[in-house]
Amino acid sequence: MKINSKHFRVRPGARLKLKNWPTRVKPICKSKKRYQILLEAHVEELSALQQLHYASNRTALLLIFQGMDAAGKDGAIRHVMSGINPQGCEVFSFKQPSAEELEHDFLWRTTCRLPERGRIGIFNRSYYEEVLVVKVHPEILRNQGLSEELRNEKSIWKERYQSIVNLEQHLYRNGTRIIKFFLHLSKNEQRTRFLARIDEPEKNWKFSVADIHERKYWKHYMEAYEACLNATSTHEAPWFVVPADDKDDARLIVSQIVLDMFNELKMTYPKTTPKRRRELKFIRKRL
Repeated sequence: MKINSKHFRVRPGARLKLKNWPTRVKPICKSKKRYQILLEAHVEELSALQQLHYASNRTALLLIFQGMDAAGKDGAIRHVMSGINPQGCEVFSFKQPSAEELEHDFLWRTTCRLPERGRIGIFNRSYYEEVLVVKVHPEILRNQGLSEELRNEKSIWKERYQSIVNLEQHLYRNGTRIIKFFLHLSKNEQRTRFLARIDEPEKNWKFSVADIHERKYWKHYMEAYEACLNATSTHEAPWFVVPADDKDDARLIVSQIVLDMFNELKMTYPKTTPKRRRELKFIRKRL
């Protein structure tokens, strides 16, 4: 099966219904061996393109991963980016905001972690938590220090979507390319993965009672994701809904989407000037 990135992209202005988007597709590879070969090929190509991206130093690339607990965000990042030079890539995981972070606007803590030109930044969760988990649990909003007028729940979500879109358009105009992945997991598959975390000792550390608590709000989270994807998928910063019930397929889809983005950048290595060439010849003679 050939991977077409456009099949997973949320078109700007579309009225997406998550229930109509699959959490599992026809297997991309017929065997585990074939999967390993294809993933290694993707990783090798990504490694070469990342080196070119670092050398050209013209754009930054920001990858955002969102999804329910156990959707496979950590695994996708670890496997897809396994060949990337750490010198040109940074991963940030955003948990509950600190006291200092709550004293700033909701975009501040992630803005501080945006990638430089020539580098890849990966957000494992992101500023989108502020229109997802905070929307599902509005009591969090009431503890963020905002005035009653500013936390008006009839308008704040639309305003936050607009703030996000404005930020991402600003970043695009200044050379940052953004890809956003929603790992679309089914509730049944999440249950299977939670049971594995309980039954397999080496996975116990991944599980907490909080995971079960949030599972009770599944319907509310799906509604929040649906509204978010519809409001914030743009030409400049598209969302991709990645079927996540099969981890192998999800990793291949993610890696193909990143490859396609890199190839769209039309990167080149910096050209050596005549002055620099003479300098290199002089150094060569001394060696």
